[in-house]
Amino acid sequence: MKTMTCQQLGGPCQFELHGETADDIIKAQDRHLREAVRNGDTAHGPAREEMAARWKHPVKAMGWYRSTKKAFADLP
Repeated sequence: MKTMTCQQLGGPCQFELHGETADDIIKAQDRHLREAVRNGDTAHGPAREEMAARWKHPVKAMGWYRSTKKAFADLP
């Protein structure tokens, strides 16, 4: 089990996300952003919008995805 923060994935806070794989962490980030925005947290709005729009630009999205997977792999 590894841990990354919301901020490490482009969000505004230090909320810890846990997962066995990078994909687990990315899914946890998506849930965290959705919940924060749903609860009225405006600081998370831009990160949520960026995540939702990311796949409209596949080349850029794959760069972010690879970077996130590498950062996850580099964790102890």
